[in-house]
Amino acid sequence: MEWEHLFDDLEGQLAAEWEAQRVALDAESERLRIAKLALHERLRSTVEGAAPVVLELLSGDRWQVTPEALGADWLGVCAEGDPRLRIVPLDAVESVAVDHGTMLTSLRVQTSAPALRERMTFGFVLRDLARRRIPVQLGMRSGTSLHGTVDRAGADHLDLALHDAGEQRRARTVQGFRIIPFAAVLWVRLTSGSADLLG
Repeated sequence: MEWEHLFDDLEGQLAAEWEAQRVALDAESERLRIAKLALHERLRSTVEGAAPVVLELLSGDRWQVTPEALGADWLGVCAEGDPRLRIVPLDAVESVAVDHGTMLTSLRVQTSAPALRERMTFGFVLRDLARRRIPVQLGMRSGTSLHGTVDRAGADHLDLALHDAGEQRRARTVQGFRIIPFAAVLWVRLTSGSADLLG
């Protein structure tokens, strides 16, 4: 009879040890998975959930936004009270303020395949803006803002024809030209109907 209790006790201890090891392995596996998680993957869930966030830029700007699109190296957002799309290079983002639920959701394993859009680079989008001749406003790292139309975009820079906000690019409205490295750009805001640009 005592042997039965002893074996039951040993079996209970062994089962508890195995469970503790399984929990420890699961926890370590989760830590390793999160260690490989990129910002891009976490931002995907904010776009999919259309969760409002506060985007804090390196310039100190803070925008209450709804993420609309995610590219290879940029985030497309609409700011509260302004339906015009803003394209923000990810390296211009200082932080993304989210609620606790959004933060936890962003840690989940993504089951859907990334959209084709997620392979579009910042340069690709700028080349499309040049092709469509869409007037834009550029927020610069220096704190200045430029209005104009992207004439062309290279591998790491763009050519901007400067003109007043609300104007279309015409020879008579152009006030000058700038060659601007992508690294100098904090954001690009489309100044006309733009929500379907990245659809």
